[in-house]
Amino acid sequence: MEVVTSILLGVCLSAACGFRVFVPLLVMSIAAVAGMFTPAEELAWIATWPALIAFGVATVAEILAYYVPWADNVLDSIATPAALVAGAIASASVLGDFSPLLQWTLAIVAGAGTAGAVQAGTVLVRGVSTATTGGVGNAAVSTGENVASIATAVLAFVVPVITFVLVVTGVVIAWRFVRRYRRRKLATR
Repeated sequence: MEVVTSILLGVCLSAACGFRVFVPLLVMSIAAVAGMFTPAEELAWIATWPALIAFGVATVAEILAYYVPWADNVLDSIATPAALVAGAIASASVLGDFSPLLQWTLAIVAGAGTAGAVQAGTVLVRGVSTATTGGVGNAAVSTGENVASIATAVLAFVVPVITFVLVVTGVVIAWRFVRRYRRRKLATR
């Protein structure tokens, strides 16, 4: 059961990286410094005070930047590859009991893949918001992403199975929303 829990935790933390790159890394660092989580040996630096401070500063900067009109869309182009890397690191950090080959294969495929899928969804939702509201609604989208990232990262440590179900449900709902929007857009052409 511990293997399944580790994989689910990694996927959930990676999903949180798709919403905000640094929030889950900050949550992981806080949990590690507090002794509630031990990262994989090669990622033990996550459990240090310098990492905690760096993740804290980066989190605040990232969250604030998403509230700057139009900068949020530019930031998405930077955040997309960063989310893939953060998702892989987040997954790898909880899969330390696996062989290095399996650990990093799962981290890249499941971790980066999940972070990328969630990030792609947020980019599409922000694009729809920008197109329909001229960017005025993007602050609400950013707030939702902030809450989703924090909640997903924290709940992943508390109830990983339930969080995984919520992540999958959220991805399905977002996918249906985007698909429905595209169909309406194509029908009006």
